[in-house]
This record gives sequence, C-alpha cells and structure tokens, in this order.
Amino acid sequence: MALSIEAALQRIYASITPKSTELIPVESALGRVLADDLVATYNLPPYDNSAMDGYAVKTHDAGSCVKVIETIHAGDDKSILLSEGTAVKIMTGARIPQGCEAIVPQEDVTLTTQGILLPETIRPAQHIRLCGEDIQQDDLLLEAKTLLHAHHLTLLASQGISHCQVHKKPRVAVFASGSELKMHYETVASHQLYNTNSPTFLARCEELGCDVSFIGTADDSLESIKAHIAASLDADLIITSGGVSVGDADFTKEAFEAFDMQRAFDKVAIKPGKPTTFGTIGNTLVLNLPGNPLAAALNFELFAHSIILALSGMKQRYLNVLHVKLQHDFTCKSGRRALIPGWYDGEFFQPCKKFAPGMISPLAQSNGIMMIDEHVATLKSGTVVKVIPTQFGIYSDHMQDLVTRA
Repeated sequence: MALSIEAALQRIYASITPKSTELIPVESALGRVLADDLVATYNLPPYDNSAMDGYAVKTHDAGSCVKVIETIHAGDDKSILLSEGTAVKIMTGARIPQGCEAIVPQEDVTLTTQGILLPETIRPAQHIRLCGEDIQQDDLLLEAKTLLHAHHLTLLASQGISHCQVHKKPRVAVFASGSELKMHYETVASHQLYNTNSPTFLARCEELGCDVSFIGTADDSLESIKAHIAASLDADLIITSGGVSVGDADFTKEAFEAFDMQRAFDKVAIKPGKPTTFGTIGNTLVLNLPGNPLAAALNFELFAHSIILALSGMKQRYLNVLHVKLQHDFTCKSGRRALIPGWYDGEFFQPCKKFAPGMISPLAQSNGIMMIDEHVATLKSGTVVKVIPTQFGIYSDHMQDLVTRA
C-alpha cells in the first residue's frame, strides 16, 4: 500500500541522526551548520567611539566658539582630557577623548579665526557609539544548529574567532540505471537518451551543501547495478533514478535487496513518483527515485531535500512553504496528491502551462512546487496556495503542512 507523504517524511526523519562534527577555519564556514553555541568574548564596539567625522565637545559649550586642541584618527591611541572651551577634531571610528560628551559633525560648525563656532543645540551622547551597544561580552553570539550565512561570519570576525565546530557535510553518491542512457559528454545513438537526472541530482546536492560523487550509469542488469551500489556504500546517502517500477528490466529493488536493504517505504501516494523508495543499508541511506526526469526532480525536492536537511544538524531542518496567491484558475485530476511545478513572481504562483512526468523543460521554467490535496480538482484565481520553493530554501524547526487544500 502506498504511504502518505506525511508518513513518508516522518519515517525519513525517524531514520536519520545529524552528521558528526569537525573544526574548520571560519573562511570555510559559509553554508555550514554550527555545532556549538558561540559566546561573545569582546564588547562591540570595544570602546566609545565617534560615529561621524567631526568634533568632540562638551555640551555646555553649545553656541560658543571653542579652541581645537588636537586631532584623533581611527586607530590612534592618544590620552587626551577634554575640558570646557576646547574641542578635539575626530574621525569616524576613533576613540573619543576623556571628558567628551558629544560629537558635532564637521558640517555643523563654523570655522573662525579663534577656533570653531558650535551649534546652539548639542544633545548629550549624540553621534557617539557606546562601548558594547551592539554586542556585550558573554552575550550569546550564535546558537548551535545555525546555518551560517555571510553576515554570521561577520559576527565571528568581530570577535576574532578563527575556527568553529560545524557538522560535517553529508556525503552523497549518485547513479542512474538504464542501458539507453548516455552522459552529456558522450555520443547518443538514435535509440538512446541523455542522462539528465544525474546532473540534476549532482547540482542540487551541491547547492544544498553536500559533498557529492557521480558513480556512473548502470546498465539494465542485476550485476551492473550491484557493482554501482557496492561502489557507493561509503556515502551517507545513495540517490538513484530509474529501475524502480515493474518493468522486465527494472532490477534496482532486487539489486538493493542483495545488500540487505531495510525499506522504510517503497510506494508513496503521490503523482508523479509513486514508486519512490527509501531505506537503509547499514549506516547508508538509500533513496530510489523514478526514472522520468520531472518525476525524479520533483520527488527529489520532497524526499532527498528532506534527507539532506535531516543530516545537516540544522535546527530549522524541515521543509516550509510560501503562502501565495494563484494567478489563474487551475484544474487537475483529483484522487491523488499531485506535485505541480510553476513560477512564483513575488506575489502570484503560475503553474507551468504543460508538464508531464517525462518532461524536462518545466524544471527550467519553475522555481517552486505546489502540492495539491487529493480531494482538490479546481482552484480559483486568487486562492492562497502553498508553494515549496526550489531555487532557494525556507525551513522550519517543526514539521509543516505542505499541502494546498480547498
């Protein structure tokens, strides 16, 4: 019996623990998942400093002419005591002198032969960046399980952190099966096709932060498929396409059974992609996807993407959705959960005009997937639908309802 999508995803997460960790330089940490909490060791700013090019002054001197006694540049280490009737010229980022109560921007003063004429009103602490106003020592800088982006690395650099503990990248092995398949760098005969699934999986796994290897294309024989499985068993995850239906040359399931694969499911109530299979061989996860390109790619986004998230160690490790409006009326055949590729333009979602399991062009014409409930046959223009993005990721720290219902 075919398993529901929700049950299939629950079995995936129940089967997987996050990868172990490693210590790496922060220069290599982009896109990695932090394993430990990081605590600030320094105040930021580390000292009171000027937010403007201007003059350090006393507020009591507002409206007065004061004498400029010194100049401080960013990086200077000068010991200066500011008193009433005097000012210090100061540059952005420079430490303010002792006794400074405010910074007056240079464009707000008037130069005179005696010094500078200050404006009538000066607010206390204006244009001063106070020590620790951004980050204070011992603040929690970043939580464990955070996916590190560029601005997270900004935080690490601000604290002089050179290395951090992160989860290891998932190692993925990819191969296809089908005697009719050739790679894009090979010559195809009239009875053959280019293998588009493997390049798709390789590219998406790299986008999702994996170390991925292409094992090759297996012939439609039990021996060939078993040889490709044996060459893949050092990976955390094996992804295959093709050979999971019920044709005479579909040997994939039999080949994996020879390695004592423990199946979590081998049918999913979904269109396209019903024969999608997931299981384990020892510590290696296995995902067998259909051979039809669109079916394979759409089911990759549900199942392979979820497996990679589960391995990642992220707190937000579940697929999430955008709630958007449908651009035009849409009809489909009810009776089974359906995956519909389409384009989200920032406000509306427009399903692809044509799509079928064996097509390729809808993949390039879409940036998201709408999953329609089996009871839905018609959706009206303007209906709020759920879209799973495929050209970027939004995730949640708990399992989400991914299905659009009437």
